[in-house]
Amino acid sequence: MAAAGDILIVSPAEKRENNGNWQTASRWAQFLRPGYRVRIVRGWEPGDPVPDLMIGLHALRSAPSLAAFAATGRPSVLVMTGTDLYRDLPGSGPAGASGRLDALAALEQATRIVVLQPKALEVLPVPAQAKAQVIYQSAPPLAAYSHPLARRHIDFVMAGHLRREKDPLTFIRASQLIEDRRIRFTLIGNALEPQLGEAAQAAHSRNFQWLGSLPHGDTRQRLKRSHAMVITSLMEAGANVIIEAVTAGTPVLASDIPGNRGMLGDDYAGFFPAGDAAALAALATRSVTDPAYYALLRTQSAARAPLFAPEREAAAVRALAAALLSPVR
Repeated sequence: MAAAGDILIVSPAEKRENNGNWQTASRWAQFLRPGYRVRIVRGWEPGDPVPDLMIGLHALRSAPSLAAFAATGRPSVLVMTGTDLYRDLPGSGPAGASGRLDALAALEQATRIVVLQPKALEVLPVPAQAKAQVIYQSAPPLAAYSHPLARRHIDFVMAGHLRREKDPLTFIRASQLIEDRRIRFTLIGNALEPQLGEAAQAAHSRNFQWLGSLPHGDTRQRLKRSHAMVITSLMEAGANVIIEAVTAGTPVLASDIPGNRGMLGDDYAGFFPAGDAAALAALATRSVTDPAYYALLRTQSAARAPLFAPEREAAAVRALAAALLSPVR
């Protein structure tokens, strides 16, 4: 099949960073090949080769590329991937704050907007909602893991680079409140903020370990073999780690924020108030000591898995590109 157009994906992250933005960029590139010629770059500016379609990840970080590309008259897609949606767009300062204006400008300049879960639509300005759609991210399913009847450790895994928005301190503090000696909280990810790495290093105990960064495949295996995945984030556009847990058959304990509700559903039984270490510790303990509660978490998580099927995401991404490139083709 001959390639039918050039697509440029502008990603704020590279492969070596191994974060959510890179995973999205890499996955979308795979979905769009071999139908299109696809490249992943950090940015685009006048004078660079002009693709038929630009896909920019993260409003604030892709804003310069989207602004420059708008002058070409060719279509573009903005994918709202994280802090751009829940921090940059609302703005923490006056309406004239540059970050907020850049994020708003990116929304205006993009031909289409993609958000990663339905509650994100509520955050967008009304004009932007008209050209926005939801595309859930995906992960290949993993075969179910059968936990040994007698286990030395019952693992709760949190995977994500250590930075303020991910709130690893709540995960660490919750581990210190656990009384059950079998329960172990395992934190995976690089310390992007040194003080968080220092806190993780100092907290090592029988109930807590920090493994640092692991290869993506190894992290997924850790998630698969864990009793539950924990996400303590203060803001998320649509966390890929939730998808990787659910499609591995692992239930989730999640901070009660809009991005996590959009991924897991309003009726999900595994939410705890963001920043509440005691509530997280209580839910973790309950999931170990209350079989009916743990069974409910597993059932509810499994019910979300079809939303995160790779073939579903691939079809949506290809349909979006085809619709925008039909005049070119």
